[in-house]
Amino acid sequence: MFLNRSVPNPHHNVNTKSLTTTPNYVGLVQFLMQPFLESPETLSVDCEISQSLNKAWIRIAFDSADKGKVFGRGGRNIQAIRTVIAAAAELAGQSVYLDIYGSTAMGRDEMSFDEDREERSPLPKTRERGGDNVPRPVAKPRFR
Repeated sequence: MFLNRSVPNPHHNVNTKSLTTTPNYVGLVQFLMQPFLESPETLSVDCEISQSLNKAWIRIAFDSADKGKVFGRGGRNIQAIRTVIAAAAELAGQSVYLDIYGSTAMGRDEMSFDEDREERSPLPKTRERGGDNVPRPVAKPRFR
C-alpha cells in the first residue's frame, strides 16, 4: 500500500528474470579481501565453477602475516566475506565453498593431525587404580 496515490504501484518483477550469468567471484573476493591485506599483491584467488552441480569452489591464499586481520576477532571478518559471497551465489542459484590456504609459512590450519598432536603439550598422566588396594587418606572438612 502506498500513501501517495498519485504514484502508480511499481511493478517489481525481480523473480520473473532468472540470472543465467555467474557472479565474478574472483573480482568479488579481491574487492572484499584487499582492504585487510598489508600487501594485496600476495592475494591469490582461484575459482572453479561446476555448471552441472551449480557449485563454485573458491580457493584463496595470502601472506600468513595478514591472517589475523583477514580472520578478525573471533572470525568475524572472514564470516562476513563468506556471507557476501554466499549471497551472490544464491542469487545465481549456486552454492559456494571458500577454502583458505596460507602461502608462505605453515599455519595451524595446514598442519596434519600428527603434527598438531606433537605441537601440543602431552596429556597429564592419570593414576591407575587397582593392584595395590592401599587405602587412600580421605580429606574431611574442618568445622570451627
